[in-house]
This record gives sequence, C-alpha cells and structure tokens, in this order.
Amino acid sequence: MGLTSKLVLAVVAAAAVGLFAATVWLWPRLARRSAAAVAGRVGLLLATQLTLFASVGLAANNAFLFYGSWADLFGRKQELGVVTDHAGGANGSRHLTRIGTQQPDVPGGGVPAAGGRIDKVVVSGRLSGIESPAYVYLPPEYFRSAYAKKTFPAVVVLTGYPGTAENLLKGLRYPQTAHERVKAGKAQPMILVMLRPTVAPPRDTECVDIPEGPQTETFFAKDLPEAVSRTYRVGNQARNWGIIGNSTGGYCALKVGLHHPDRYAASAGLSAYYKAAEDPTTGDLFHGDQALRDRADLMWTLENRPPSGGSFLVTTSRQGEGNLKSTMRFIDKVKAPAQVSSIVLDSGGHNFTTWRREIPPALEWLSGRLSAG
Repeated sequence: MGLTSKLVLAVVAAAAVGLFAATVWLWPRLARRSAAAVAGRVGLLLATQLTLFASVGLAANNAFLFYGSWADLFGRKQELGVVTDHAGGANGSRHLTRIGTQQPDVPGGGVPAAGGRIDKVVVSGRLSGIESPAYVYLPPEYFRSAYAKKTFPAVVVLTGYPGTAENLLKGLRYPQTAHERVKAGKAQPMILVMLRPTVAPPRDTECVDIPEGPQTETFFAKDLPEAVSRTYRVGNQARNWGIIGNSTGGYCALKVGLHHPDRYAASAGLSAYYKAAEDPTTGDLFHGDQALRDRADLMWTLENRPPSGGSFLVTTSRQGEGNLKSTMRFIDKVKAPAQVSSIVLDSGGHNFTTWRREIPPALEWLSGRLSAG
C-alpha cells in the first residue's frame, strides 16, 4: 500500500481509535503498581500516541503531498528502469523518453481529444548530464485534427522543496486549472511540463550551476526546453516558453527567467524568495565564489546588471507571508524593457490553499504573454 493510499490512512486511524478504546477499557485492570501493570499502561499510551501522530501525519501528507512514496519519505533513491527509444516520434526524442501515460482528472479525461493526456517522462539533459522525471500535460486541442499542424506554448511548472511532482497534479491541480481556464475562454491551450526543482535529490541545488556539482540552471534553461521542443509540438523561441513555481520553485522560476530572457518570455514566482538559500539541505553551492553568490541574488542582479527583457509575476500576502517587503523591493527594482506584475492577497500563508487561489490568474497571465508560433 502506498504512502498516500487512503487505505493506509484508514487502517492507521482505525488502529488509533482501537488503541484509545483499549486504553479506556483496560486502564482499571492496569491500575496496580506491579511492573507488568506499569509496562502495560506505558505501552498502551505510547502505542496510542504513535498511531495518533501517524494518523495526523498521513492526513497532512495526503492533503499537501510532501512525500509521494515510502521511498521518498525515507530518502531512498529510486532508480527508474527505462527502455530508451532513441528514434523520434510519439515516444520521445533522444533526450526525453515517455515511460507512461495517465488521464487528467477532468471531464472526458478518458478521451485525449476531450480531456487531454498526461505523459510521465524522463528528461536527460544533453549539456547538464542531469536526468529527471517529469509530467507533461497535453491539452485536448493537441489531439484534435484542427490543431494537427499547430504548435503550442509551453510552461515549466516547479514545486517547492522537497515537494514531489505529484503535488502539481493532485494538490495544486495545474492540469485541471489549465483545462478550466481554456474552457472559460480566459487562457489559450498550453502544454505544462511539471517537475520538482530537486533534480539531484536529496540536495536542494537552488537551481544554480554548482562548481563541480549539478548544473541545475543549465538543465532548466537549456536542456529541458530543448528536449520538450524536440518531442512535442512546441516552439523553441522565448515567446513560446514560460516558467512558474511556488516557494523554492518560485525563486527558481524568477531566477531562470531573469538570467535567460532568450529562453523564457514570462516567469511567475508564487510566494517566492529572492536570494539562494544556503543551509544544510543545499550544501556549499558556490565554493567561495562571491560572483556566483551575487548572481544567485535576484536583487543584486537587478541592481548591477543591465536591464533585460521578459515579464515577471510575483505573489505575496499582506498578512501571513514573510516575503511581502522583499516582493515590493523586487517590483521596484524591475526596470524596462522588463515588465513586472503582482498578485497581493489580503491574507494567505505559505501553503497550497493560498497557491490554489493564485494559480488560475497566474496561468491567465502566462497565457497572455506567450504565443504558440
């Protein structure tokens, strides 16, 4: 049974209720001062507490999808057994392999031309050497004869750290939201490339090219768009590409967009921060190179590098978010020819509930700044 299985949660919750009932029922019999009675009381209390905490933890994980599997929870590396087809065509290009498909959770999801399709793929970076799993959402229009010779804009969608790509499907509902926006006439059909920024797990690379380490920025700025463009009907110009993320993914989206306006025309950071974190999860990102550290500081880049193009969307809340002041500073520092927009909620925390309020307008914003051809 998987970590996110409802059956697992039900079994653990039932065990917690059963142990609580057993504790109440057996307590009078264990009221004696003998060693066996004391051990019984301690055992029942510990077992009840453990199952109660496990129930709460599983419920929270099912709601927010911090971990997608037992292996992910315990930090075990999961090797994918992949048969790689190096020919072009439906299954992928040399650097992108489709290893499975699934139905989007939308009306008509069983028929691609009605509900679209989600491909599970493995992207192998030509320049970075990084290999990462991802999900690719193809909108219904992709499978309709009227669009057979047309290209689509694409948006890279990133989770936070240490989130899983499944968060974007289940918790944040990106495919469903994109589908709804198109049906409402508020967005154009777009391909979504969904993955986590943690491409060298369990290390948080902050989407930088680490000296003698993972070349994460190169992967997102060059390898990923190249592999997707060669496999799906997506253009390879900046106007065809956008990038969005939340938390760490938001920082990554803004950073990659700021440094690579020739690749991404629009970048959106939901609850983003603006300077690379440096802590035990990141390790030594810069190896003492201050120039690299400055480059990973978005405020420094805006202040010290010539203005570049691109459009940026940032989000925050007047109450509940810790990035309000830094977001206002970022807005002030963006200069033409770049453009900046914002979503400022009255209140909202650093969580899925807040991001689900921001994703629909953010997708509309991206749609309005990207083109298919």
